[in-house]
Amino acid sequence: MKRQIISINEELCTGCGECIPDCPEGAIQIIDGKARLVSDLFCDGLGACIGTCPEGAISVIEREAEPYDEWAVMRTIVPKGEGVIRAHLAHLDEHDQMDLYEQAIAYLQEHDIPVPYHERGPQECQCSHGVCPGTASRSISRDDTGTPGMKEVHSELRQWPVQLRLINPAAPCFDDADLLISADCVPYAYGNFHAGLLKDKVVVNLCPKLDTDLEGYIQILVEIFTLHTIRSLTIAHMEVPCCSAVHYIVERALEEAGVAIPIKNVVITVNGEIRS
Repeated sequence: MKRQIISINEELCTGCGECIPDCPEGAIQIIDGKARLVSDLFCDGLGACIGTCPEGAISVIEREAEPYDEWAVMRTIVPKGEGVIRAHLAHLDEHDQMDLYEQAIAYLQEHDIPVPYHERGPQECQCSHGVCPGTASRSISRDDTGTPGMKEVHSELRQWPVQLRLINPAAPCFDDADLLISADCVPYAYGNFHAGLLKDKVVVNLCPKLDTDLEGYIQILVEIFTLHTIRSLTIAHMEVPCCSAVHYIVERALEEAGVAIPIKNVVITVNGEIRS
């Protein structure tokens, strides 16, 4: 594929190594006295290394290159320790690479690795400090007066079971379905869940924080996407960082299934509102 990637001018490069600390992904190494791009897989093309090169030897160009692989990067940087992981997450956040950021968080969660705090995280995740926004206690004020004469809200559930681990991927309910993939907490937080999100849809739910077999979930979704024509796809997850991995799981499944379905992403705040 053709994409943005760094280029190093060997004539200008002095091998000083100033670019190395600004590439936590490990795409650059000093080899034979010169900075060299060791793998296209590790270079995100964002150019964090450019500003620290005193010789102006590094630039970003567009050329045919292997796609950047966030999971390959995470496998490389995790053994280097918390500081490198933190730098990588901050790097992705500063460049607004939220899809890659969510993939990195999902990798850490799947391998039971604490998410290190970094100052500019999307929701300033402080999981390593024991104050994860996904588990922090809080009280939510409600107006208990209600609406006089309001009728009972009826369920819009169209199939059973709904938990992704329990469903049969070959079930006919998925044929030509409008599919809703929801994080477990969404129906509890969003009061209009049935009428606003679930109506006329088939639903499956999961929790990327507590469920450890994310790869198993991906494979179930791959089967659904492969065996059925999905008319539309909606993802609903909470605003807390750990929940954003739902989006990553679905994207991985679509990629492995080799299908392209536009995704409508709905984020629910802890206060029960749809985040604009």
